[in-house]
Amino acid sequence: MKALVRALALLAIGGAAHADEGMWTVDNFPTRAVKEKYGVDISQAWLDKVRLATTRISGCTGSFISPDGLMLTNHHCSWACVSQLSTPENDLWEKGFLARTRAEERRCPTQQVEVLVGMEDVTPKINAVTRGLDDTAANTATKQELTRLEQACEEASKKDKKTGELACEAVELYQGGQHFIYRYQRHEDARLVFAPEQPIAGFGGDPDNFQFPRWCLDMSVLRVYTKDGKPLRTPNFLRVNFDGPQENQPVFVSGHPGSTERLLTVEELKTLRNSFLPFWLQRNSELRGRYIQFAKGGEEQNRITQDSLISVENSIKVRRKELDALLDDRLMAAKAQEEQELRAAVNADPSLRAIAGTAWDDMAKAQAAYRDMLVAHTMIENNGAFNSVLYTHARNIVRGTAEREKPNTERLREYTDAALPPVVQRLKAKTPVYPDLERLKFSYSTERMREWLGPDDELVRKVLGAESPDSLAAKLVNGSKLADPEVRTRLWEGGSAAVAASDDPMIVLARSVDPAARAIRKRYEDEVEAPTRNASERIARARFRIRGTSTYPDATFTLRLNYGSVQGWTEKGEPVQPFTQLGRLFERATGQDPFRVPQTWIAARPQLDLTTRYNLSTNSDITGGNSGSPLIDARGDLVGLMFDGNIHSIAGSYWFDTQLNRAVAVHPAIIQEALTKVYKADALYAEISGAKK
Repeated sequence: MKALVRALALLAIGGAAHADEGMWTVDNFPTRAVKEKYGVDISQAWLDKVRLATTRISGCTGSFISPDGLMLTNHHCSWACVSQLSTPENDLWEKGFLARTRAEERRCPTQQVEVLVGMEDVTPKINAVTRGLDDTAANTATKQELTRLEQACEEASKKDKKTGELACEAVELYQGGQHFIYRYQRHEDARLVFAPEQPIAGFGGDPDNFQFPRWCLDMSVLRVYTKDGKPLRTPNFLRVNFDGPQENQPVFVSGHPGSTERLLTVEELKTLRNSFLPFWLQRNSELRGRYIQFAKGGEEQNRITQDSLISVENSIKVRRKELDALLDDRLMAAKAQEEQELRAAVNADPSLRAIAGTAWDDMAKAQAAYRDMLVAHTMIENNGAFNSVLYTHARNIVRGTAEREKPNTERLREYTDAALPPVVQRLKAKTPVYPDLERLKFSYSTERMREWLGPDDELVRKVLGAESPDSLAAKLVNGSKLADPEVRTRLWEGGSAAVAASDDPMIVLARSVDPAARAIRKRYEDEVEAPTRNASERIARARFRIRGTSTYPDATFTLRLNYGSVQGWTEKGEPVQPFTQLGRLFERATGQDPFRVPQTWIAARPQLDLTTRYNLSTNSDITGGNSGSPLIDARGDLVGLMFDGNIHSIAGSYWFDTQLNRAVAVHPAIIQEALTKVYKADALYAEISGAKK
């Protein structure tokens, strides 16, 4: 009993959230802790308004800032839209974009906007259907039940006159300790209203990325429309306070953080450190080099490469610092200690030992199996060998048409009825495909397939035959008609018969690869996913018995709320102030990318207030997916636009360091200065500032 008490006490200390740490679900926000630390009362009405004002978009977050569907997010969250709307004659990356009237607003071809309107805890239902099953059967039953619940939710919404048709999504929290169905309003018509030039939105580029001080106008504005082409009515919008926050002021971040791994076991972290991250970095670092070389081929090559290049540069820096974090002995020692304390608590209690006593050993076996198949699974099932927009379309057509013929609960999860709308939207969207870039990406990825799987691998020989990666890429890209959305739509709507009859070379390739891809996927699901899910859920159940929901779950690209304050930090003995000012932008400018200031700003400089606050830092606990999140004050006003973190924040995937982790936001004052003095965006500014009155 003494051993159990000691273990539980240590566990409670090790598991307690640090000050201002936490990506909390909106139904479990620690209002008492906020009140005790900051003296701020967060009401249910405040939480509801913030939830309904926060949007989820592709890989990012946005927020409504007017009653007519005006949505603020980051410029880098609109890259796909800006790229898709750009042409050689009208390069929106370089020129920027401003719709001076609503008639000039341009629809983003593939953008979807979702608003969380409801949540249902379905954990008991999942527990009921998996009770007594082995790992593989339980994994299958879980997926089928989640699909059934999603389908039932969507069908019920169609009959609900109050909510209207909703999109329903299964959400797993606490490593399987909880299961929810989240209900979203989904909108497929988002139109670009404003985007500054890339040189000012991303000033400093890769050298400044994850650094602070910063000077980035990383913002864009879209408007969401209804199905009948009218601006969406959004009464729950955030009023923009252009004065922004003050140092040490309490602030909140509402958004959709993508993924954290703070609850992973030590074995899972070792897999990331020793296998996954090195493999990822090796492949993508070389790809970055090829992008850079390709972009130097001319203005058009540079234009069409920017989206891919900036994305991979950003990802490389993230992965590199994640690897650095896992190579930090402090982190691994702390994780090992916390895990030992939890295991001690479990082993000291017979009821807990019956639940999770062998879970860590089972997890270790699953991780060993994953390491054995990591390369093949990445290359074949996750398309690491076939990096191509055209191949992605082909894969979705081949798989999607086959899966649609099955009952909904028996499909792969990415092709269930609930998951299909974004897939169909992308297939039917009129988006540019650049053959030169496609050939580069496809050739490179098949080279790596041959290198990592070996030239004698059965699938390598099947794919390449007598071709080289370059000649195969040329034959497939030049011969495919899948760049045409009408061709893709005909194949999709024609079903498996149309796919089987197609002689499009990308479709032929996807058909030939699919059996091997499905086989490695099945092996992964049975040997890795199923036992990992089972072990994680058992650990989660034990942790729940001890802690309940007093801690927050890992990020899952679902709505979370964080509290913190505006503050700098101390870097190598030197204080870093939490605000930057406009004047320093011009002092740092060199006239050459990535430190080039656009001509619009140079022309407007005499009218600008160079003391205007530009970017700011907070101790907010955020991660990828929080890009575009509103920074909100206690009154519920928007006082900043999150867009990045400092270099220390990348380790936040695994732990939160209250002394060093900082998030970075665009200050509202520079948004006001830019709209009124640089871009003369009178109508847009009037709509935003009118929302403030």
